[in-house]
Amino acid sequence: MAEDNGYAGRLLWVDLSAGATRTTPTSDYAEKYLGGRGIATRIYWDEVGPKVRALDPESPLVFITGPATGIAPAGTRWNIYGQSPARIPEGFCYSHLGGSWGAFLKFAGFDGIIVHGQAPRPSYLLVRDGQAEIRDASALWGRGAVETRNALKDELGQGVRVAAIGPAGENGVLFAGLIADGDASGSAGFGAVMGSKRLKAMAVAGTRRPEPADRPALRELTAQMKRLLGSTPRVDPILEVPPDAKHDVCYACIGCDMRVSLQIEDGTKGKFACGAAAFYQAVARQYYGQTTDVPFRVERLCDDYGVDVNSIATTITLLGRGAAAGLVSESETGIPISKIGSLEFMETLLQRLVKREGIGDILALGPVRAAESLGVSRLLEGSTCDSLGHVVSLDPRLLLYTGLIYIMEPRYATALTSQILGRGGCLWSDYATGKPGAYLNGNVMRAIARRFWGGEQAVDFSTYEGKALAARMVQDRGYAGDCLILCLWMFPICDSEYTEDHVGDPTIESRMLSAIIGREVGEADLHRIGERIVNLQRAIMLREGGRGRDSDRLPDFYHTRPLKADWTVRECLVPGRDGAVISRKGQVFDRQKFEDMKSEYYALRGWDVPSGLPTVARLNQLGLSDVAAELTSRGLARP
Repeated sequence: MAEDNGYAGRLLWVDLSAGATRTTPTSDYAEKYLGGRGIATRIYWDEVGPKVRALDPESPLVFITGPATGIAPAGTRWNIYGQSPARIPEGFCYSHLGGSWGAFLKFAGFDGIIVHGQAPRPSYLLVRDGQAEIRDASALWGRGAVETRNALKDELGQGVRVAAIGPAGENGVLFAGLIADGDASGSAGFGAVMGSKRLKAMAVAGTRRPEPADRPALRELTAQMKRLLGSTPRVDPILEVPPDAKHDVCYACIGCDMRVSLQIEDGTKGKFACGAAAFYQAVARQYYGQTTDVPFRVERLCDDYGVDVNSIATTITLLGRGAAAGLVSESETGIPISKIGSLEFMETLLQRLVKREGIGDILALGPVRAAESLGVSRLLEGSTCDSLGHVVSLDPRLLLYTGLIYIMEPRYATALTSQILGRGGCLWSDYATGKPGAYLNGNVMRAIARRFWGGEQAVDFSTYEGKALAARMVQDRGYAGDCLILCLWMFPICDSEYTEDHVGDPTIESRMLSAIIGREVGEADLHRIGERIVNLQRAIMLREGGRGRDSDRLPDFYHTRPLKADWTVRECLVPGRDGAVISRKGQVFDRQKFEDMKSEYYALRGWDVPSGLPTVARLNQLGLSDVAAELTSRGLARP
């Protein structure tokens, strides 16, 4: 594999315990696993035994790019893979980040960094122009993530890109995250893993720019994407953007408006985007009676402390419900729960949690574990929480195919559950509720389904038919995109406001990869790589305690409690037969039909239907014969 054609050509392995680094060729993995999710998942399989725990020194963190990172349009993304201490149960997980850090890692000469061990003292890693150095970070320990990032840029030059943890990661808050340039944030508790390794930050810089094999073809593809997407940015429909906010973009962005930046009167500035600020908007408005800058201030606090705002949102729900039920009090917690929505409430909550003082030591375990420890788990019953304790949307009772996504993923996979209704369901909701100019109507949805998801039944939510095939196709396409790595908000381009039929193009990703690596890759070829990674991830999760069909279960309330609302799809309105607008409000997820869906899904995957376990034959067909052998030795595969 050439060093250009999308790759830097090397992976950097860091042993913090020994203070040593080494490199290996990316080509050891790229042919079969491509990049991003594929390479990282394979490294995880090879490096993480079933007895390793998330905060053990030998538990690796994999920081990885893909061939599109820093090269292709909207190739902004980079991933982190490892064992998540925040997951329930603890185990394999991932985080998807934007900004510019990933591109600059590639410019520094590496496609990925794999970190093992535990440094004897607080340290940071500097990677510049193909060289790596572990440096002392004692003076940075205890400082905020944003503060650390700024300090290292002042010391090393503004050209470096920095990913850092805050006090939450240092103190072992299980849902601690990390913050990189552009305020790109990573969740899944990887900040706590970095803290356990005494790795405060990683700074990357370089002058090398890997080139695609066919620049003219990539340029033409970019032009096509712009014709499909138009000049209007894809605006986040949830966030209330202040009028003085400025448009902000990730590296190589071509038109997203998910990211805006803001500066308030006291000089505080930074990202104001997506869930990071939106999670506190409604309660702040309710508390103050008007729109204020408090959600932005809260976001900046969370980023600097280095905590995952989605877990914080569930923690607030837990405290609010606990107080309402008389099970949690202000006097016992020292937290002004009656002032939820205020800046004072969040400042107090974060200080206690990050310092692990009083109840903060329990809340640092994450909202689900905290509820169990406090004996109030019932307060979160009926909440749509994933294995990280995040409140999620696009309920399986609403979009039937998402039930299969939920049971197959180690965490809530927004890009997979939101794919079919267009940007979290908002484009379809515009049409279903009569918004002028809305174009994603029933006929368009059916045309898109024929081209992307295996047939029209994928978008008929009056029936369970066709949902297993849709789930498989959504997964394979999504995993392939995560190998490239592509922006989750922009890809796949399923719909277009600016074409006559409003149908997107499912071949863009494979043609992009072909232009980057200089070798023809068809749509089916790319999706087969995605299928390989789905199977490898399944093997990991089985090795970490999964039991196949027996553990492929949804929380019981999906089968027993009628759906009341979904915060992204207005009035629970979805497409029905022949594209008619129907409502799923009041529906449950039929238990037997879910079992039937699972059987169909397993069969489509070539797995053993009664057990839900992979078959040796299918794993061998996908080039995973060594994985098949290990699963067989553990009784986790079928002939």
